[in-house]
Amino acid sequence: MVTAETAVVLPVLLLVLAGAVAAVTVVGAQLRCVDAAREGARAAARGEPVGVVTALADQAAPDGTVVTVVPDGEQVRVTVSARIAPLGPVPLRFTVSAEAVALREPDGGAG
Repeated sequence: MVTAETAVVLPVLLLVLAGAVAAVTVVGAQLRCVDAAREGARAAARGEPVGVVTALADQAAPDGTVVTVVPDGEQVRVTVSARIAPLGPVPLRFTVSAEAVALREPDGGAG
């Protein structure tokens, strides 16, 4: 009887475990996008060129990231988004993104 109950409960436990692993992976990727957007916005506020800002954000972001830098007057807006597969080969994909805005420093370049 215990064997039958284990056979029924074990797949449910594995699904819960897979869901927890996927959730942790998605949250981790989201936090990396937030950090990358902040890093890019700080660099852009200092007056770094767009190529340098993109490279810095790419270093901090998950693989396969798209970085967008939009200068807007005194502000600069950096958006980082990535499409991730939290369970590896399982065809489940999520898009995570983050945006950071920073004021340009007074002696910062036009970007």
